[in-house]
Amino acid sequence: RFANYCMALSSGQTFVVSTVINVMLFALMQAFRNQLASAKLLTVLGGFLGSILFVFLLTLVSSFEQMAFGKGFQAQIFPEVCLCLLLSCFASGLIHRVCVTTCVLFSLVGLYYVNVLSQRIYGLPVSSVNSSSGSSGKSKRKKQQ
Repeated sequence: RFANYCMALSSGQTFVVSTVINVMLFALMQAFRNQLASAKLLTVLGGFLGSILFVFLLTLVSSFEQMAFGKGFQAQIFPEVCLCLLLSCFASGLIHRVCVTTCVLFSLVGLYYVNVLSQRIYGLPVSSVNSSSGSSGKSKRKKQQ
């Protein structure tokens, strides 16, 4: 289904767009810091905004690495994902400490879905391996006799 998938933006354009979105989102989170910290539901919203910041930070870092190291370079759990998670948790912590907890939870869910989408688009198809080989068939016959 995604065999002939073409990216809408190049790595350089993705880097610029995700940088702009990150700066705007961080600025909005800081501008509405008092409102986001005023109610329980809004602190959850602050953590959710932090998780969106995490996804766009990961996009920013990954597109920068693709520009610097080549097209096949992929983000790893350490240091890229951990660094982006720490930065988004720091941004959420500037609002309220409960925002950090919800940011981590929402970010892990977002990371799961980013990974699933990445595997669908870029992952190699898994071929099924025939589990019954000649030697295992003989050993089964010996055990039955």
